[in-house]
Amino acid sequence: MANQTLFQTIAGKVLRRPDATNSAGAPAYAFELRHALAQYAATGCLNSTFYASAEMQLDEVLRLCDAVPAEFIAKTALYARERGFMKDMPALLCALLSVYDAALCERVFDRVIDDGKMLRNFVQIVRSGVIGRKSLGSMPKRLVQRWFAERTDEEIFRASVGQSPSLAEVLKLAHPRPETASRRALYAYLVGRPYDAEALPAMVQAFELFKRCGGEVPDVPFQLLTSLPLDSHAWRSIARNATWQQTRMNLATFARHGVFSQPRMKLRVAERLRDKNAIRRARVMPYQLLTAYLSSSAAGSELPEVIREALQDALDVSLANVPSISGRVFVCCDVSGSMSSPVTGHREGATTKVRCIDVAALVSAAMLRKNDCEVLAFEEAVVPLLLNRRDSVMLNALQLASIGGGGTNCSAPLAELNHRRERGALVVYVSDNESWVDAGRNTGMMREWATFKARNPAAKLVCIDLAPNRTTQAYDDEDVLNIGGFSDVVFEVIAAFMNGAGDHWVETINKVQL
Repeated sequence: MANQTLFQTIAGKVLRRPDATNSAGAPAYAFELRHALAQYAATGCLNSTFYASAEMQLDEVLRLCDAVPAEFIAKTALYARERGFMKDMPALLCALLSVYDAALCERVFDRVIDDGKMLRNFVQIVRSGVIGRKSLGSMPKRLVQRWFAERTDEEIFRASVGQSPSLAEVLKLAHPRPETASRRALYAYLVGRPYDAEALPAMVQAFELFKRCGGEVPDVPFQLLTSLPLDSHAWRSIARNATWQQTRMNLATFARHGVFSQPRMKLRVAERLRDKNAIRRARVMPYQLLTAYLSSSAAGSELPEVIREALQDALDVSLANVPSISGRVFVCCDVSGSMSSPVTGHREGATTKVRCIDVAALVSAAMLRKNDCEVLAFEEAVVPLLLNRRDSVMLNALQLASIGGGGTNCSAPLAELNHRRERGALVVYVSDNESWVDAGRNTGMMREWATFKARNPAAKLVCIDLAPNRTTQAYDDEDVLNIGGFSDVVFEVIAAFMNGAGDHWVETINKVQL
């Protein structure tokens, strides 16, 4: 008799042999080149993660861009910026296009480089030399000049916040031509040259007057005001004029400066936070609202309860795309040690407090709230857990995220479901995909999925990866979808996949209109 350990019968169709190893050194399946680029673009922030350094991510992206068509680079840049709400990676891809295909770069530039932060990112990347040039050159310089020409004086002044490089440095590099007296005065003002004070835009004049004489706080970027001596009345004016994102990021600051001592200000800020249109315009990621909520909890009694409730309402709005699935859903939430890594990676002075496990917990809790769903937390084994779907998404997410630790065994939840002979329509993994405890000739996850699939022939598997990886534990198939990222666009792709669209992630990106 043949050795049954070596030649064990696996339910379902024949599995592909693993063709790669993951960062933990275990068998895995390599992403196709375009999928790998999309994975880095949607999850990579060019910071060091648990398994990958920033330098390694950059080298991998450069290698992948050398190997895929320029058109796919352009579509990935648009997808990552417009749907994934990323910053550094889309700017890098746009800069690379200036070398690979100038015409494509020109077509996507305005949509990718859509604000002052993105413009400064683009210029810094070009000047760094990593893409093969160290100066803007004629075409990128013309695009930067067009960026300035298409914006109002007020928009340019609002974009002047930030350094490395500053907007003044960008102006000195690009030399955009001022077409009006106010624009000429504004450019001179920003770069520190003599200017005609009377020709300055009204917003700049108001700011300079406030610096000299005080009085009513002008409606300018609040970062320009925070170094000035401000009283509680001035801070309330800042809070009234703040954008949605500025409000989210500065709730504790507003509380410290007495903004919420007035009942009307509490209600005004709360209404802004739960404004559906403002949330969508802000392109907020759900995990950013978790950050704000955690910060508000840390602020304790300084933040009114109405503000904390508004943050929970805002989170529900940001999760509006969570699909309602017909049939039983199992969500497998990775709580292993590597998931304690910051979701956007480590970088001195710019490391988020939100971990991969926090984002995984948030996605899991959101799926639980809208579906007939069971959440299975796993590390080396499934961790006993009882969540109430009637509890708030925030409460369940915090409970899930409090577990953490241990090795990664992606096959454990499916093995548990197979042991219980469960039936279901969808299995969702939220993980960093670095399984190693279950290493074998095949990935343990695919072996267990084959068994589950044999019992549930119509079931589908979705793997949401939160890390910039080049491999997966379950290869794409007609019933298996791999997707990366932490914006709510992942829910749209899942919904289309479950509704029989047939599109996998690369096809979704390929449909982006240039």
